[in-house]
Amino acid sequence: MTGWIRRPGEGRYAHSERERRFLLAHLPDGATDPRLVKDRYLSGTRLRLRKVSAGASVTYKLTQKVRPDPGDPGTLRTTNIYLDRFEYEVLAGLPADELAKTRSDLVHDGRLFAIDEFHGELSGLLLAETEVAGVRDQVEVPSFALREVTSDSRYFGGALALAHALEVEELIEPIPAVSPRGVPPGLETRPPLL
Repeated sequence: MTGWIRRPGEGRYAHSERERRFLLAHLPDGATDPRLVKDRYLSGTRLRLRKVSAGASVTYKLTQKVRPDPGDPGTLRTTNIYLDRFEYEVLAGLPADELAKTRSDLVHDGRLFAIDEFHGELSGLLLAETEVAGVRDQVEVPSFALREVTSDSRYFGGALALAHALEVEELIEPIPAVSPRGVPPGLETRPPLL
């Protein structure tokens, strides 16, 4: 009967995804479809309650993200449940750590990136993330990014929701000075990531 036991991140409703995350110095040109995202990371759990507002349209979602291999922070098993407003409000009464951001879409070199501009205590933090097909799907650090932060757990949503002002200052890098060619130093050429 052990075949009936399901663990978090298992079962037919959980799907695998691989993400790459990058730190930005500024919002890149060409980002579209901005929407306000309010996340509540339910205390003591791996559950995230999300409200996404785009004009008059609002989506409510409960998500569980599980990392099957702690040594591979870019691979997740995700289970989503879409909620109505009443269900969302019931769950929003649970203790949680919150964060708010504006998320936009950007297509760069044929790849879709989600661009996140954080608000509140995280104001000034900008991240980009993209899904990859697998380990063979190579993604170079995009020209609009400072560096990759996929392996740095401080840049995960749950950790960001818990961050204090001093920790946030350490996460945000200053915008590099611009060279005479108009490109920040070190961004002229970037080697591909392995």
